[in-house]
Amino acid sequence: MDIRQLTYFLEVAKQKSMTKAAEVLHVSQPALSKMVKGLEEELGMTLITRTNKSSEVTDVGKIVMEYAVKMNALLNEMNVTLSDLTNLQHGSLQIGIPPIAGSLYFPKVIAEFHKAFPKIKINITEYTAPKLTKKVLEGEIELGIAVLPMDEEGFQLYPMVSEEMKLLVHYKHTLSLKSAVHFKELEDEEFIFYHEDFALHDIIWKQCMNEGFTPNILIKSSQWDFMAEMVAANLGVTILPESICSRVDHQHIKIMDLKPATPWNLAVMTKKDKYVSNVARTFIDFILKNKK
Repeated sequence: MDIRQLTYFLEVAKQKSMTKAAEVLHVSQPALSKMVKGLEEELGMTLITRTNKSSEVTDVGKIVMEYAVKMNALLNEMNVTLSDLTNLQHGSLQIGIPPIAGSLYFPKVIAEFHKAFPKIKINITEYTAPKLTKKVLEGEIELGIAVLPMDEEGFQLYPMVSEEMKLLVHYKHTLSLKSAVHFKELEDEEFIFYHEDFALHDIIWKQCMNEGFTPNILIKSSQWDFMAEMVAANLGVTILPESICSRVDHQHIKIMDLKPATPWNLAVMTKKDKYVSNVARTFIDFILKNKK
């Protein structure tokens, strides 16, 4: 068994197709099939069940997948460590970010970082919170941007943004006459809410529950600008981070403080006890010096 066999097997499992996996790996389909078959013969077990339309992973294959992911992560970590010994200012960095943080902070931060370190290549991918934490824990992504609070077990966190959530209502809403609104006053309101995959969903939901009511959700969305437009159309109220509210420019919306104050904090996260590359440490230091 070698690492290439495991890598090829993982790609087939990911694509659920020998043909698609062969295209991604830039190898012929017969060569890929032979490689996976050799791994199965060596283990004495069937890892992939093949049909005309797809390649499905067996229960045994799923166990092999778990170990293969861990082994690939360790191999990548070794390569990064060795590279750091001779290549401080070069290299690449894989960063995972939640969609809302991407549009708010990272265009400017990445531009400034690239100007300071032009030889470092940065790859950014957007993930929802559950998928992002999984990617960091599995070693597929070295750095992630977490929305706090979160389950911190297994992670090292570096706080970078601290601000409050704000309430958005239609300018003719009865609450618009106030400068601040208590959560309890929203019990009978219809909410424009984030989808369950987003950390903001849980933050607002828990705050409502703490005040003794379940939010009445009218619409769910993953786009803050759409949510603001729904408020402007007087379809409900919504709660968004302060930074987003500063981008809302609509004459039909009133933005107010919430009581009790509801924090919205971001942090850079890495896997605890995992080697952090010089490139990643450089990025963390850079972003913390420019944090809000």
